[in-house]
Amino acid sequence: MEGDFAVTSQICAGDTAFVLAGAAMVMFMTPGLALFYGGMVRQKNVLATIMQSFFIVGVISVVWVIVGYSLAFGPDRGHFIGSLAWLGLRGVGQAPNPDYAATIPHLAFMIFQGMFAVITPALITGAFAERVRFPSFVVFSVLWSLLVYAPIAHWVWGTGGWIHNLGGLDFAGGAVVHISSGAAALAAVLVIGPRRGYGSNLFASHDLPLTVLGAGMLWFGWFGFNAASALAANGVACNTFVVTNTAASAAMLTWVLAERLHRGKPTTLGAVSGAVAGLATITPASGFVGPLPALLIGGLAGLVCYGAVQAKWRLGYDDSLDVVGIHGVGGALGVLATGVFASVLVNPAGADGLLFGNPAQLGTQALAVVATFAYSFGVTAGLLKAVDALLGLRVSEEHEALGLDQSEHGETAYGA
Repeated sequence: MEGDFAVTSQICAGDTAFVLAGAAMVMFMTPGLALFYGGMVRQKNVLATIMQSFFIVGVISVVWVIVGYSLAFGPDRGHFIGSLAWLGLRGVGQAPNPDYAATIPHLAFMIFQGMFAVITPALITGAFAERVRFPSFVVFSVLWSLLVYAPIAHWVWGTGGWIHNLGGLDFAGGAVVHISSGAAALAAVLVIGPRRGYGSNLFASHDLPLTVLGAGMLWFGWFGFNAASALAANGVACNTFVVTNTAASAAMLTWVLAERLHRGKPTTLGAVSGAVAGLATITPASGFVGPLPALLIGGLAGLVCYGAVQAKWRLGYDDSLDVVGIHGVGGALGVLATGVFASVLVNPAGADGLLFGNPAQLGTQALAVVATFAYSFGVTAGLLKAVDALLGLRVSEEHEALGLDQSEHGETAYGA
């Protein structure tokens, strides 16, 4: 009884409630992503697109409990991966694990991180929307979460991970979530190829209000994504909340401005794309920078990510829903910006960046960008080719013309 009391007394009820609420908000982001992506595809593919994100909540949650968490955060093996010591959450209980969070139950940390593991492969689906078989998508997502996401999470956040040991800064997933998914998205579009008719047919969004609703859910959930990554209800969490909103707002404004100057009209799709670009870009820096740097980072995100999305037309790859330009480029920009603007005055547990007298931090951040991108791109390409050889990745030409709602699921979104 005395031991149980000692364990309980270490736990802060406020911190625990805050992190659990954050976990719920991050979970809410994946259904939000389903609507965000679902509105941008053609009507005949809306259910199939929504299904991919929604189904991934269940399948990756199960994988995370069984083995994913142990690989990502378990006792270090060679600074590359966690061991299987926590297989099936063995030893992961109500007591805190001070290696990660001293004031919340280990289970609370586990489930919070699990929601990051859920949304990351869901982000990739936007790149290959409207052309991949559902069984192949499921197999790929499970393998990707184990062979790509778990190792990168261990490198950056795991005790003993090599980027963590170098002092790399990634507060809430610029490298772990956004660069990894963006690099995987680029590999996917190159391996799978474009949609039939790409470049000659019009692939217009079928329901932009649905996309706006999804974007609102993402923006809301991102406060949990970033602020709760402080793992405590404290000043760092408050600062993170403020800079998250600031960067998203600034990016939306600069994206729409760039669109107005470039295309002549501001669009609703541009506004929500800009906001998401700002959210992705501020994510790694959110716990290390103040509001004014966040304003600059967000403003740059809107301009740079808009340019990256436009570049896909010149480069000729079919990234259906702009995962590479928004998440890949935004994540890389954010990780590098962290190396410039980070300050220990904002977060004593972090480090100073270039502007505060520590140019070496920018080098560490650049190394994290290159390593994460290269690893995710290479392993993803190999996984996709293996899944294609075993199951076949693409639907047939006939089924692609019919639409995946009917061909893959036998359903229609809006009735007859």
